[in-house]
Amino acid sequence: MGNSFICMTKKDSKDVGSRSKRMGRSQRKLVNEEELHLQALSMALQQHQLSQRFEGSMSRRIGSSRRHAVSESFSANKQVPINLENIKIKKFVLIHGEGFGAWCWYKTVASLEEAGLLPVALDLTGSGIDLTDTNSVTTLADYSKPLTVYLENLPEDEKVILVGHSIGGACISYALEHYPQKISKAIFLCATMVSDGQKPFDVYAEELGSAERFIQESKFLIHGNGKDKPPTGFMFEKEQMKGLYFNQSPAKDVALAMVSMRHSPLGPIMEKLSLSTDKYGSGRRFYIQTLDDRALSPDVQEKLVRENPPEGVFKIKGSDHCPFFSKPQSLHKILVEIAQIP
Repeated sequence: MGNSFICMTKKDSKDVGSRSKRMGRSQRKLVNEEELHLQALSMALQQHQLSQRFEGSMSRRIGSSRRHAVSESFSANKQVPINLENIKIKKFVLIHGEGFGAWCWYKTVASLEEAGLLPVALDLTGSGIDLTDTNSVTTLADYSKPLTVYLENLPEDEKVILVGHSIGGACISYALEHYPQKISKAIFLCATMVSDGQKPFDVYAEELGSAERFIQESKFLIHGNGKDKPPTGFMFEKEQMKGLYFNQSPAKDVALAMVSMRHSPLGPIMEKLSLSTDKYGSGRRFYIQTLDDRALSPDVQEKLVRENPPEGVFKIKGSDHCPFFSKPQSLHKILVEIAQIP
């Protein structure tokens, strides 16, 4: 679509010149979004060719409960009403889930920047273009290190809003416990919002069975140190990923994911979190539920917020496990709304 506006002969350009000048804002926005996606896909494909030795393609750092239900019914060319004066903390730090990288946030980064906010998407250790061997990532501290280093280097008086997707929820929980003074709000996006003493894997126990059974029987495990050694990671087959993660996502985003995802380290999701009431418990947590999610079912998400109530709960209708692909406008609307909560 984007190329149709730039690949014209001189004669064509004369014929459509007046129409081009009248091209509405919504058309220009669709062109920009298409071009942005093509750039992201091109980057991912180039990185895929360069990074086979790192087990997959890689991405760059792209630069009492209230309940709300949001659908994608509002026009994609409408801006979410936003008053920057009402937002004290403008910096969002976006943390991806298992297998993903900073690349998955490209739509969210673009929309937040357009709204005048300051998004930063990070690659966790062994993810995206981080060159660490995923098989060597054995703890949640290791996995979360890019996030904790980022928080440590913030100016003393600066805070951020964290957004964690899927297993990335464990990383922002870890950050809340160790750097509560740096975090204004923590947003769990269909994420593993666990309680003290729980493992991130426990969230999936009803669907995958016990951790012990998963390690013994799962065919998705990766033995990076040899078959006779304990497993080091896991990754679903492509067709299963499409059904679990992307059942409502556009085909072009699924294609981007298929050439960009890497296997996930197993150690971090099998680690029990130690979360205190005076640090983690004092943080402002919000949860975004995805209602057509086949990876982390709506029932499981509801159980998480019931057992560990956040300050606010939001719901995205018709979203799969990747709302940054399937419902980007709805996700943007909620992120801006949460940022404006005093």
